[in-house]
Amino acid sequence: MNYSVSQLCKQFSLSRSTLLYYDTIALLKPSSRGHNNYRRYSQEDVKRLEQICTYRQTGLSLKQIKFLLEGPEDRIKETLEKRLEELNRQINRIKNQQHLILSILKNEELLKRLQILEKDTLVEVLKLSGLDEDEMDKLHTKLEETSPEGHQIFLEALGVDKEEIKEIRQYARNINTEKQESQPNKKEEMQSC
Repeated sequence: MNYSVSQLCKQFSLSRSTLLYYDTIALLKPSSRGHNNYRRYSQEDVKRLEQICTYRQTGLSLKQIKFLLEGPEDRIKETLEKRLEELNRQINRIKNQQHLILSILKNEELLKRLQILEKDTLVEVLKLSGLDEDEMDKLHTKLEETSPEGHQIFLEALGVDKEEIKEIRQYARNINTEKQESQPNKKEEMQSC
């Protein structure tokens, strides 16, 4: 059986441009072309796309996936073990950040000392500790979700003015709301790929 681009898009919940991009980078080439020059995919192509989707869910890049699919079987184990180590490092970094935040929120003396630091200095310290802009957004989002009062205290300790605090907290609440609303969609997406 041959499949069209639109059939694969529907089956795997992918966009047409994604499949076309996979073709241009030679990650997933169609087995044949129809009389109208449309791409046609075989059952083997479908199996390859299933593998691509599975590896994408692990967080591997398209380059890494191509490397896996075009190499010997032993590459898979080695690559996935490296990815797992990378995830473990990220998890540990996030846990350390959580512990730092919790200690700041629980330690009134530390909060008072933080007030001495200028906001920009503390932001720079957080960046040096490994937090990028996205992670700082996640930090505010998590604080707002788990301890709105603590989040308020934390922002005040940074010396952030009241209007900016309102904006930051509203932004964090909006992200939490969007995250909750998109949860079912993410599950469906992961199940279909």
